[in-house]
Amino acid sequence: MKLQEKVVIVTGAATGIGQAIAIRFAQEGASVVVDYVGKPDAPNETKEKIEVFGGKVIAVEADISKLDEVHRLIDSTVTAFGRLDVVVNNAGIEKKFPFIDYPLEELQKILNVNLIGPFLVCQAAARQMIKQGQGGRLINISSVHEDLPMPTNAAYCASKGGLRMLTRTIALELGKDQITVNNIGPGAVYTPIDADIEAQPEAEKALMAEIPLNRWARPEEIAGLAVYLASDEAGYVTGSTYFIDGGMLRQAGSY
Repeated sequence: MKLQEKVVIVTGAATGIGQAIAIRFAQEGASVVVDYVGKPDAPNETKEKIEVFGGKVIAVEADISKLDEVHRLIDSTVTAFGRLDVVVNNAGIEKKFPFIDYPLEELQKILNVNLIGPFLVCQAAARQMIKQGQGGRLINISSVHEDLPMPTNAAYCASKGGLRMLTRTIALELGKDQITVNNIGPGAVYTPIDADIEAQPEAEKALMAEIPLNRWARPEEIAGLAVYLASDEAGYVTGSTYFIDGGMLRQAGSY
């Protein structure tokens, strides 16, 4: 098991990529904290899938865009498991509008969750890891859209572009503390966030034409990369984005 006795927080772990990461981390021996927002039963599916094989898991409701809730998330983790070794900033939202009509309130929501949230979580987690004195792993779930523009999705793209530079900058600052910081940049992943495309055969066909492997990624494939970045095998890996996109970025660059 690659993460035996590690303690991990996964934000937005009730569904999709976050759920797959939480389950895989537990399978690799980690104690997992499932962060969620919304209804009290939201994390139940993730928890049950972990508990069925004897994994260690708790759920904590915390809106990562709010500093006091971030602190409660970290404190709850340390109270339950005694330490914190890995954070996966997975929580994210997306909403599409033409740029000239983009509502300010929607822009602010997206930046709060997708950029300010990871900033606050990384900051609080790093403080705890430095206190422990044994290093740690900060992993941000970014997107191909930290590099690849997407019309009608300016706020989301801006949030992921900001996450790219946040990751690179704090990797330099935290290196002396043996804390690595990396991004995972998924392409098209079959999750609820892309339900609008999944429900439209023509839109889905057009998207697949942009992907050399001609298929959606599975959340479990993203989880596999996250396990590597969280493991001891990635101890010398920091400050970069690792794209897992079926070749989408290379295809876009060939036009």
